[in-house]
Parts: sequence; structure tokens; C-alpha cells
Amino acid sequence: MNLARSDMGDPVGLVLARPLFGPDIAVAATNPRASHYRPLAQESGAMARMAPVRKRAFSAGRAAAHDCMLQLGRKVQPVLTTPDRAPLWPQGLTGSISHSQSCCVAVLGPTNDVRSLGVDVEEATGLDDDLTGIICTPAEKAWLSTRPRDRARLLAKLIFSAKECAYKCQYPLSKTLFGFDTFDITPDPESGQFEATFLRDIPHFRAGTQLFGRFVISHGLIVTAMTLVA
Repeated sequence: MNLARSDMGDPVGLVLARPLFGPDIAVAATNPRASHYRPLAQESGAMARMAPVRKRAFSAGRAAAHDCMLQLGRKVQPVLTTPDRAPLWPQGLTGSISHSQSCCVAVLGPTNDVRSLGVDVEEATGLDDDLTGIICTPAEKAWLSTRPRDRARLLAKLIFSAKECAYKCQYPLSKTLFGFDTFDITPDPESGQFEATFLRDIPHFRAGTQLFGRFVISHGLIVTAMTLVA
């Protein structure tokens, strides 16, 4: 497959993310390095103190979210930002936005069908050992220790992405901030699926509750995805 990123969008991100979600979920991908995306006037206020790189990524994320709205047959509406910097979705919709250095992905679905969505995209590079020590639980470290070292560093990055994805998916329901030690991630590289197990109680989720996600590692990217149905 010969895919190339462009200023107009990101076919790589779309090809990777689209199969990870059901047909009722809108998926769009954009290029966070492009400078031509323009957020709606109501969205621009959140950009006032952002550095130029962050402004481009923010604009690309909103452009992808607007694309998703059109896919669902909705008019384009602003995606504002909550005080904790989470996206504030228009009534009747729920979604998630993520960006790496080279790719931005947004997903969106109707709340009649979907409780919450999570997506995360990362560059497919190995995670530094010091970060692995911070991000991974003892069980995750034990699992990584059974893998070849170079592969283990990439799988540690996958665990990081899966935690980001699961966190984004649970947050609209729990409204709870927490660290990396709240989830235990169990990836299955053969099936492209992972489990995120809560290690403590938070609102709406008891310790031991499992959330199930999917992932792909390809074309220099890691994409993780999660859907909680209504």
C-alpha cells in the first residue's frame, strides 16, 4: 500500500483508524503540520496562548472533528474546550481527538448509540526506559520482560497509547483525573486487541472492570481505539 501524507488530510491515519471503529462511528484524519486549517470563531479563543506548533495541531483536530460531523449528516458546530482542556462536544454527540507529530485523528458518534469513544495516535518509536518505569505497572513490566528488548520498547509505547485511549474513553463518564497506575493494560499482539483493567474504584467503574480496545501498529504509527456502546 503506497500512502503519502498531504496538506489536505492524512490517508495513512484514516486507513489505520477506520477499521478500528464500527460503521456508525465517523472517523477523520488530518495533518497536524499543515497550516491551512481554520477553526471556527468560537473555537479560536482556546488558541490564544498556544505555541504555533500546538495551534496547528489544535486546528487540525477541530478540522477532523468537523469532517466527522459532516459524515454523520450534522451541520458543523464548534468543539469548545472544558476548563480541564477536554473537548466539549455538541449535544447528542460524543467523540475523541488525538494527534502525534505527523497525524491527527478524530472520531465521533451519536450518544443514542455510543456512551463514549477513545482514540490515541502515537509515533511508532520505542518508549524510553525511564518512561517505561513511570508509565507501566509491575504486571505490564513483567509482560514486557518476556519480549525481545527492541520489541519491548515498542510494546511499552503501545501500552502508553492504550492507557491514553482508555483514559479519554472513561473521562466523559467519570470526570476523574488519574495517573498511569490506575489501568493495567494487557495487549494481544496477535489479535490487535487490548484489555484495560481498572486497579481502583472511580465513579462509574469499579476496580476489576475491564474495557476492551483495538490497536494497529503500521506505517510508522500506533493507533489505539475504544468504543463503549450505549
